[in-house]
Amino acid sequence: MCDACGAAHGSARGDANGFKNFFPSIPASRVHGLFATLGYPDPVARAFTGLCTHQMPNAALRAFPLPAGAQKLTWAERKQYQMPHLPQGAPSSPALANLCAYRLDVRLAAAASAAGANYTRYADDLVFSGPENFARAAQRFHILVCRIALEEGFDVNIRKTRVMAQGVQQKVTGVVMNQRPNMPRVDFDRLKATPNNCVRHGPQSQNMAQHANFKAHLNGKIAYVQMLNAERAYKLRLLFDKISWATV
Repeated sequence: MCDACGAAHGSARGDANGFKNFFPSIPASRVHGLFATLGYPDPVARAFTGLCTHQMPNAALRAFPLPAGAQKLTWAERKQYQMPHLPQGAPSSPALANLCAYRLDVRLAAAASAAGANYTRYADDLVFSGPENFARAAQRFHILVCRIALEEGFDVNIRKTRVMAQGVQQKVTGVVMNQRPNMPRVDFDRLKATPNNCVRHGPQSQNMAQHANFKAHLNGKIAYVQMLNAERAYKLRLLFDKISWATV
C-alpha cells in the first residue's frame, strides 16, 4: 500500500522496504498468543491456530522455488517453513498477519512521525515518505527500521529497499505515487487500447487469454483504475459502454 497522504503533499523523498518471508516469519506460537489475547479459551485458541497455520513437508520443501539469485534456502529459512507458520495465500493469513504485526506498526509509525515522515504498510511492503529533511536522514532511518523489524521478529529484505527522490517515478506495489495514486502511463495506454479495439473489432478479438467472462475481466480492470484515478477511469468507462457484447 502506498503512502497517498505523503505523496499527495509532494513528498521530496520516499523510502520503500520489504520483509523477507513475511508470512513464514509469523510462527504458530505468535498466532496462538493473538487468539489468547483476544479472549478465546486455550482449547479454542489452539484449534484456531491449527486451522490457520501450516508446516511445509520435506518433499515440498525440496521442490520449493528459490528466489532469484539464490542457490538454496538458508538454514533459518528452512526452519521457518518446517515449523507451523501462517501460509501465504490462505484467506485468513493477511488479517492475522496484520494483527500480529500491530506492535511493529505502532513502533514504525512512531519512528516515522519523529522523523517528520509518514508510514504505510501493505503486507510485506513498507513505505515511508516525507519532506526534504527526511531525505537527508534516509540512510540512518533505514538502519532504525531494520533494527525495529528484527526486534519484532521480522527481517527487512535489503534487496527490495529503494530510496526514491521526488524527481523520479515513485512506484510502489505497481502504483505511481509522485503526486497522487496513478497507474503507470504505459500500463494505462495498453489498457485503454483494449476497449478501444473492442469497439472497432469486437470484444472477441481482444480476449487473447481466453477469459471465460471477458466482460467482467475488463470491467474489473477499469474498476482498478477507478480506485486510483476517477478521471482516467471515466474515459475508459465511456469506451466500455460503447462495446457490443451481443455476440460474446
